[in-house]
Amino acid sequence: GNQEPQDKSSGASADGAELLDAYSRAVVGVVEGVGPAVVSIQVRKSPSFPYGAREGAGSGVIITPDGFILTNNHVVEQAREIQVELTDGRKFKADLLGADPATDLAVIRIWEQHLPAAELGDSDALRVGQLVIAIGNPLGFQSTVSTGVVSAMGRSLRSESGRLIENIIQTDVALNPGNSGGPLVDARGKVIGINTAMIFRAQGLSFAIPSNTARWVVSELVGHGKVRRAYIGIAGQVRPVDGVFQRFLGLNKSSVVEVAFVEPGGPAGAGGLTEGDLLISVNGTEVGNVDDIHRILSGIKPGTPTAITIIRQGSKQELQVIPGEAFE
Repeated sequence: GNQEPQDKSSGASADGAELLDAYSRAVVGVVEGVGPAVVSIQVRKSPSFPYGAREGAGSGVIITPDGFILTNNHVVEQAREIQVELTDGRKFKADLLGADPATDLAVIRIWEQHLPAAELGDSDALRVGQLVIAIGNPLGFQSTVSTGVVSAMGRSLRSESGRLIENIIQTDVALNPGNSGGPLVDARGKVIGINTAMIFRAQGLSFAIPSNTARWVVSELVGHGKVRRAYIGIAGQVRPVDGVFQRFLGLNKSSVVEVAFVEPGGPAGAGGLTEGDLLISVNGTEVGNVDDIHRILSGIKPGTPTAITIIRQGSKQELQVIPGEAFE
């Protein structure tokens, strides 16, 4: 009867080899579970593709048994032909359902049933230091695997389109370009990010688009073929404000957005905004730069009345603007 406590005691004092074995078992289990859903994507680019290369390759992950696949926008950008290869060697032609350069995500589909599919997890539950596994399939037949930990959360990085991608996951997982578009997976085998190799100048760092962003983008792309985003039709510039101005208006930020241009006939103009207005908040949230405005608008559906607080000729005013839909 005393044998079981002795086993637990010896387990608690396990040597390094046994700890490594537990780590290895966790990784192997995840790879065996998720690996079959990770695909190789081969792309023939349109002749008008600007970067010279006519072929490209990357990875993707099947997210439904009937063939919906999540990958990076830059993997399938301007594709003339897309071919998907599964780890069992089967090859399929794929259709592009929609792409979103602003988040570097795209959805493609192969027309097959009963496919191995991975499940999107909750990226908001991630914690710094958590074990993560990047799985890619750049060549077909076999998955490539890298492991590491989450090194930072909530980073904002600029995509090729110039828009900020919010809540980026930063890891120390080694990532090569062929693994771009593949899943970042937690120890339970849930996809918590889509790896992107489009962010350079970082030594020993890799980045992933969070699964919660991907879930929203997928629903937009599948439902509408594009991601609908609100816009108000202004160009703005950062205007620093001094401490007296801050205290007078009760501002936390040390800058506001000066309206430099109002699009003729656009939502901002229709709502009464004019050049020279100092924009200090949108729907009650302070803005200190144009990225702040983008961030707030990304959570607003086009057509939703939106409160814009401005300073005009020294007086505070609140206007109502109805954002339109941006076409990107």
